[in-house]
Amino acid sequence: MSNFNFSTALRVMRQTAPFLMFRLAIYFSIAAAYVLVTGVGAGVGYGIGGFWDDERRLAASAYGAAGGFGLTAAVLYFLREYVLYTVKAGHIAVMVELLQGREIPGGQGQIAYARAKVTERFGTSNVLFGIDQLVKGVINAVTGLLEGLMSILPIPGLDRLMSVIRAYLRVAVGLLDEVMLAHCFETRTVNPYEASKTALVLYAQNARAMLVNAAWVTLWVWLLSALIFVIMLVPAGLVAWLLPGQMSAMGVVFALLFAWAVKVALIEPFAIACMLQAYFKLTAGQPPDPAWQAKLERASDKFKALGERAYHWASPRRGETAL
Repeated sequence: MSNFNFSTALRVMRQTAPFLMFRLAIYFSIAAAYVLVTGVGAGVGYGIGGFWDDERRLAASAYGAAGGFGLTAAVLYFLREYVLYTVKAGHIAVMVELLQGREIPGGQGQIAYARAKVTERFGTSNVLFGIDQLVKGVINAVTGLLEGLMSILPIPGLDRLMSVIRAYLRVAVGLLDEVMLAHCFETRTVNPYEASKTALVLYAQNARAMLVNAAWVTLWVWLLSALIFVIMLVPAGLVAWLLPGQMSAMGVVFALLFAWAVKVALIEPFAIACMLQAYFKLTAGQPPDPAWQAKLERASDKFKALGERAYHWASPRRGETAL
């Protein structure tokens, strides 16, 4: 039984269409960069390989392609904070506003509005990125607690079942870290560390229901992503055919890249819109349970780190008020 509505998620997607176009532009640019630099690397390698026989020439082309792919991945690794800050958190900000019945601007103004909301809640991108990393760690700890409770049940064959469940949960919880950040936008709390801490306690006390919802959403994400991958094989195969040498295998890699771009640009926000509904519905009116807070403090050093940073975030402001 899910706690979200597909039609509501589709409505949110429609109302945030300017942001979806922005996401498409960002993620398809990333995919295109991979393809372009990989192709240039393959061409350079193929040209250098001309000094040797055909077999070595093909190997040089493959090495050049791998080098181009790796170089692009390295550059984008350093841009991950920007993507989280501007793209993912910004979209969550406007989705939360809509789910809470508030008005948001349309057109290009929606992106500027979202950026202002993210800056208001988190300040700089490194603060948001740090919180996101801590939240991921705590979510994994909560999942581990649930796995531990299931593993002590005297059910024959449970070990094999748990290995399957554990693998699936690792994928499903990937949707939840951004949902936790939504609590900061929903409550408009000044201290983002304290808001994230509260969001995690509320998640922990509703973890089973949240993971059931995440499992259903993840299943749909997998099915849609697989369909997109099959569709993308045609244009990706054409691109690979244009590369020098016998590099048709790169068509599969390119298809995966373009399918990934569609997934994170369109499918992932749909999944997040579903999970936001579930989180808000399950936690509505609930106070954080001190017992669960104590469990998280014992289970996760990252949860303790959130508490310490929440204190240090608030302390200067208390001092300023006193002055």
